[in-house]
Amino acid sequence: MSDGKSTTWDANLYLKFADHRMRPALDLMGRLDPANGKLPCHAIYDLGCGAGNISRILAERFPEAPVVGIDSSEEMLAKARSQTVDARVTFDKGDLAHFKPGLPPGILYSNAAYQWLDGHIDMFPGLLKLLPSGGQLAIQMPRNHEAPSHASMHEAAVAGPWRDKLTKVRPIVRVEEPERYYDVLKPLCSELEVWESIYQQPLTGKDPVAQYTSSTGLRPYLELLQEPERTDFYNAYAALLAKAYPTRADGITLFPFRRLFIVARRA
Repeated sequence: MSDGKSTTWDANLYLKFADHRMRPALDLMGRLDPANGKLPCHAIYDLGCGAGNISRILAERFPEAPVVGIDSSEEMLAKARSQTVDARVTFDKGDLAHFKPGLPPGILYSNAAYQWLDGHIDMFPGLLKLLPSGGQLAIQMPRNHEAPSHASMHEAAVAGPWRDKLTKVRPIVRVEEPERYYDVLKPLCSELEVWESIYQQPLTGKDPVAQYTSSTGLRPYLELLQEPERTDFYNAYAALLAKAYPTRADGITLFPFRRLFIVARRA
């Protein structure tokens, strides 16, 4: 999912870590009510659908409902369309900050997208109000902004000759404490769950954590630099991460990743 501004996303690099990104998406999906996929003339929306992996799984989980993937990245949408054969699954370009459904939604689902948007917490009540009584809003967002994987981006950015060029990078939007989302949504809900999970992701290969973030949080930095500065900056960042996330004796690098989950049912 892109932030709707100037960043270009590499769908192939993103999909390299699809298995690790899939687990929280499936954990979120597991909290959805099958009845909401049977509402007449109601669709399931995958907001920030990226390359469409989850959209296709949503269609399998809810075989009676149309599924609409929304994303701001043409590159991601092209990848999604090229890999989707189910006619019930369609993809549209859209800005999540101003989302308006074409079909009435029974479920609004979003995996790892709204953390890119300033003021996203203020958007969630509006999303919930788009749903019928009993409809579900399901959102997952990474809450790893204080971890070394993200803090080291800024540290590497200010430590080299590229410093002035990288001042243009917009800081990662803060994902708030769980109770803030609970307080904002509770008045509109008949049911509300907010929880966090930390996934211990086993990675392998050279610079595994830097490779992981290269398709998401690090990408805006890389796009502002030309070679050889781009590689020099990446190597400086990767060196910081090698200290923060050392490779174990078995060749595995454990990358703890905190994620916030929200599942709300419209009153």
